Formats: sequence, C-alpha cells, structure tokens
Amino acid sequence: MLRLLVVLHLLVFSLFACKGENHSCIQKIIDSSTLVNQTLQIPTAKHQRLVFSEKIPHAVILKSDPFLGLYLVKDAKGFNYPFLFNKRHISDIFYVNNHTSRKGRIVQKQVGLNRLAAFSTPFFSPGLLTDSCCFLEGIATPRGVIEREYIQRFLSNKESGYSDIGVRVKMENGLVAVMAADPFVKENSFLKGDYILKLDGKKVTGDSLFMKNILFSKIGSLHTLQVKRNSQVLTFKVYTQALYGGGYVSDTFLEKRGIYFTSNLVINEINNKTLGLKTGDKLLQVNGEKVQNQQEVMVNISNFKKSSSLLFERDGFQFFVNVN
Repeated sequence: MLRLLVVLHLLVFSLFACKGENHSCIQKIIDSSTLVNQTLQIPTAKHQRLVFSEKIPHAVILKSDPFLGLYLVKDAKGFNYPFLFNKRHISDIFYVNNHTSRKGRIVQKQVGLNRLAAFSTPFFSPGLLTDSCCFLEGIATPRGVIEREYIQRFLSNKESGYSDIGVRVKMENGLVAVMAADPFVKENSFLKGDYILKLDGKKVTGDSLFMKNILFSKIGSLHTLQVKRNSQVLTFKVYTQALYGGGYVSDTFLEKRGIYFTSNLVINEINNKTLGLKTGDKLLQVNGEKVQNQQEVMVNISNFKKSSSLLFERDGFQFFVNVN
C-alpha cells in the first residue's frame, strides 16, 4: 500500500511539475525523506544521498567537504527518482521544504566559502532551492544558500579540497579588493588594499566569480594576476596552495599553523605542539589589537609579514605566543 502511494505521488509530480509552480516538490521531499529531523539528506543517485550537516553524520561516508558541511553517504534503501541538476537556463527559483514553497531569486552571489548566497525570500533552514521542475538549484542553510556550482563540484570531483592564493576579497569602489592577505603563504605578493584587475588575462569583474575561479582551480596550478596598488599596476605569478580554512572550518590564516577556533575565538583544535597552546584557550589580541571574531583576526594578522604576537587567556591567566 505504501509503495502504491509513493508511485501515485511521483505520478502527480511528473504531471504537474514545470508548470510555473513547484508544490509537487514538497511531495517529492516528503516521499524521498529528504528533510528529516531538520537534517537534509538529498537523494542524488539511487543509492547515494547528499547530506548537509554541521556535524559528521552517522552514516557510511563516501566523501566529505567540511568547509561547506557537505557529505556524500550511502543509502541502502535507495530512491529511484533523485534530485538532478538542470542544464538549461532557469527563470524561476523556489525555496522548498516539506511544508512550503516560496518563489524568489538569488540577490547576492556566493563569495567563496565564507559568504554564502542570499535569497530574496525569507526561508527556514535547512531546505532546498529548486526550479519549477524540481531540479536542484541550491541548499538553504542557516548561513545562507550554497549555490549549485559548489554542490555540483563536490558531487563530480574525487577530491573535495579547494585552492588558495592567500587572499580574501570584497567589492570596493566597483573593484575586487584584497580584504586580507595570508602572512603564512611563502613570498605572498599581495597586500591588504590591493585591487585585483585581471586573472589569467581576463578582467576581474566581481568577487564571487574571482573566488570561485581560484577555489575551483587545481592545487599547484600557476596563475597570472594583474593588481593595482596605489598608482602602480603590478603583475604577479602565483601557484595555488591547499586551502586550510573557510566556511564551517575556522578561517583566520592561523589554520596553516595548526590552530582552529570557534566563532568566539576559543581554540577547538590544535595540531601544533610547539606553541604550548591547548583547546579551550581564548584569543584576545592580535599584534596588540583586540579581536572578537575570526574576520578581525584575519584582517589584523595580515598586517604583519614575518611574525604575529597573539595574546591568549587560559583559566584567567593571560600569555603571549609568537607565531612565525
């Protein structure tokens, strides 16, 4: 009886999808058990599911992307009608969960891993973004929308790491500006305040596309960048390195030295025994400046090329650590 109901639901979906509305996607989410106990488990192949979770799921994990909280897991039961990606132009996008469908649009593109995309319509998380045919367009999370290109890359690539050239960027005066430069990248040519004009001979027009091109490039690949610094236009040749932080992994540049933080700058992982630090130590200052979040750490630490002085607190006792 249950199997018959599922078949009928899927028949209704196939008859009424792609008609400008996508209420049938609600039923597909229910039939496929995509959203259970506020956890997304999206069937993307008959016996595989894409899980979004801030914690490691209890499942057979085939691969993972801890930066975006994505996991590909085995699905023993299986589902015959997985969520797919549409190759044609999409006109309408909907936020969908197992109760509601709301039409909207992406109003701010995803910039790398630290700033997810923004949707025009308020939504509850987690949920899906789909088109009117129920093709997957994104994942709605508490931090924003993970866009389709990042999901597709994760599903299609054997490796789930990202590339890095030691910069974080933002839009400023209509140009892509270096917000912070990683002092632990050997011979990092970038300085905070540089404007990136070209990447591999092509004009850089936005922070979203620039970061995606860098992140998605092969680790160890060579790139040529044209940069405006004050009144000078400079050309750099840089090799990408493996990314250490971003998204749901702390991103302060100190991750390259084995130090990982919570959002309020308490160490939650330490992979460097030479510094004398422990989990639970709280970072208070970077180079004499008070810091309250990871971005402030990143911006302040990028001012110093050779070493940084960090003030920590442990059980009411404050102490300095120098990191080179």
